[in-house]
Amino acid sequence: MPSPFDRDIRIPSAFHEVLGRNQSLGGLASIALVTALAGLTWALTALPEVSDLALWRQLLAALLMLDIAAGAVANFTSGTSRFYSERPAWRWGFIALHVHLPVVGLLLGLPIAPLLLVWVYTVAGACLVNLCFARPWQPVVAGALLCIGLLGVPLLSLAPWLTALSLLFMTKVLYAFAVNHYGNTYENQSL
Repeated sequence: MPSPFDRDIRIPSAFHEVLGRNQSLGGLASIALVTALAGLTWALTALPEVSDLALWRQLLAALLMLDIAAGAVANFTSGTSRFYSERPAWRWGFIALHVHLPVVGLLLGLPIAPLLLVWVYTVAGACLVNLCFARPWQPVVAGALLCIGLLGVPLLSLAPWLTALSLLFMTKVLYAFAVNHYGNTYENQSL
């Protein structure tokens, strides 16, 4: 007997780029849970460090941080993965648009160099992984690049909450998004 969490929900077209055309109830619940936990974690740890900044800067940074957390889960779901597997140009656009980490750094007045380093590594790695689309070794390449990043980010001496954000960003873009998790292939793709 199927679980209620397996039930597919039709997603409104305004949210297709985030959740795909259909999303399981379990996928939506997982996205909500991780986003809520990340928000709580950052409210308890990051907010005291940035409470003297303008409210608009704090709110915009918080939205970007929540988007990173939500996307780290959403990009693993079949709905989102399938949506982008059918749109090669959009995959490249998604990778290019993800400047969240340096923007959060600028908004919160954080040291930008380590965040730029994580961002460059993540985007370059995601581009390499995306070039491997529909290859059986794509997840291995992405996994190796993610592991290197997981080893390197803690060496940057960031605040713990910023280390967590950086690792979620890397997971979201480099592995969760860039890997073709469900075996869908582009039609007429040329590498």
